[in-house]
Amino acid sequence: MSEDNGYENSAGGPVDKVADIASGIGEYIRQQRNNAKISLRQLAKLAGVSNPYLSQIERGVRKPSAEILQQIAKGLRISAEALYVQAGILDLPTGGPVPDAIRADTELTERQKQVLLDVYESFRRENAAAGGDRGQTTVIAKE
Repeated sequence: MSEDNGYENSAGGPVDKVADIASGIGEYIRQQRNNAKISLRQLAKLAGVSNPYLSQIERGVRKPSAEILQQIAKGLRISAEALYVQAGILDLPTGGPVPDAIRADTELTERQKQVLLDVYESFRRENAAAGGDRGQTTVIAKE
């Protein structure tokens, strides 16, 4: 007789999904830390967590809370939203080809990506407010 504890251990079940998310967020944090050229010890100190705990997060052994992710994001100087998306706390923002390309670029830091997205969205709002003039260029002829 099997006991139903509300968790599934078969492939693709909730337990596996949590493990995948923990592994994914840990790898993402490690990648961001390496890109920032910060040691594990330095990031742990900046984030206010212990070295072993941060190491466990990076290895996917532990899934950090939203508060811990916020502290880690602050230590890495990236947006907490980026970590929340990676951790499955927030859904990936909708976009289109341009925002998706910006988010996918591995050469940019999270801060650079966010600045580009903000500028792009401000141009889109400006064009939407202007109405029908989008995409048209006025040429002034010199006489």
